[in-house]
Amino acid sequence: MAIIIGGVLLFPGPLRPATPFDPSKRAVEQATELWRSGDADGAIASLQKSTEAGGSAEAYHLLGQIYFKAKKQPREAAEAFTHALKLKPAYPDALNDLAEVYLAQGKTAEAEQTLKRAIEIEPKHEDSYLDLARLYESRHDIPAAMQVYQRLLAVRPHSAGGLFGLAMLHEGQGKNDSARELLARLTKAHPTHADGWYQAGRLAERNNDLLEAAYAYRQAIAAKPNLVDAHYNLGFILRSQNKPSEAEREFLEVIRYRPEYAEAHMNLGVIYTSMNKLEEAEQEYEKAVALKPDYAEAHYNLGVFYELHRKDMPRALAQYHKYRNLGGRDDRVERIIGTAGR
Repeated sequence: MAIIIGGVLLFPGPLRPATPFDPSKRAVEQATELWRSGDADGAIASLQKSTEAGGSAEAYHLLGQIYFKAKKQPREAAEAFTHALKLKPAYPDALNDLAEVYLAQGKTAEAEQTLKRAIEIEPKHEDSYLDLARLYESRHDIPAAMQVYQRLLAVRPHSAGGLFGLAMLHEGQGKNDSARELLARLTKAHPTHADGWYQAGRLAERNNDLLEAAYAYRQAIAAKPNLVDAHYNLGFILRSQNKPSEAEREFLEVIRYRPEYAEAHMNLGVIYTSMNKLEEAEQEYEKAVALKPDYAEAHYNLGVFYELHRKDMPRALAQYHKYRNLGGRDDRVERIIGTAGR
């Protein structure tokens, strides 16, 4: 029937049927909100109420996730995932999560078959490829793991997990050129992949390409400022390049995040000594040996510091003896100890 509004004759279209209310979907939404807010018990109660009334596969799947991730109850999680798969057999996410429960329970054979089934159902299911590859890695079956990563990259060429995992396996086999190529692909596709940049830096440093290594470490730090090892390695490179102020900044960052890092304190001692900041140097050397009493190199450097900069041979000898007792071998130290013992 036409109606007139503002002098205009309108013919309304057919009425659209109202979307039917789906109580199970609403229960999943409510439970998700409760879980995100930290109320795992409330989320479980909401889902159980839904499943008692004949809940959906999605409701059972979410219930399993909460049992496994929030409540650390793998048995209950497995039951929920299994029920979800009864309602929806072709459900790769539920299969993947069930496999993770199996892995946590040490049921690797069951996990392997479940992951293979998930991939069969969804050939681009990235998480299942990654979990399966890591399963093979845990068995030290490197060829099988590499094959899984390659299959993943065939369907998802830019998979960060696939590129990184395969690069690490290549590196482990001494195939550094292949590892570098994979890491270059990874960091190009994912410029903020901190671990990818860090590993690229390690490989460049191993190849004595210090400029490339320093660049990669800086990229890693930009992506993840608290990546302590990247700060440490960059600091070590800068120290070797006779850039004490820049190296100092990196080692201070290491200590900011990890005050117990004895090696960083020792390197700061070396840097402060070169800058003639003797009070700071002594403090850093002493912190290094206090934090790590079996750190032979720190005892050696502290001994040299006492000998040359404090002219205190008794204290220097005490450090040299500790250095030697820890397995350190240095001809000069042996002569000093021998001379003092006469």
